[in-house]
Amino acid sequence: MQTRNKFMDDMSQLMTNAMGVAQGAKDEADNAMKSMLDRWLADRDFVTREEFDAVRGMAQKAREENEALKARIEALESK
Repeated sequence: MQTRNKFMDDMSQLMTNAMGVAQGAKDEADNAMKSMLDRWLADRDFVTREEFDAVRGMAQKAREENEALKARIEALESK
């Protein structure tokens, strides 16, 4: 018959609890670091990826329109 050792049960429970506390501390540290980084970036007026992509698309469209207008002007001037 197998007997249970109270000391080993207590140590196992203690280690399980310690791992839970460590995971909670890690999550809290991650959240604090993300919050601090978000505040730092906001203070520097950096743009988000979505804003950057939107402006890049607008610039690309403007370049294409300029090229089309340039070709049209050259065609009109050659007449």
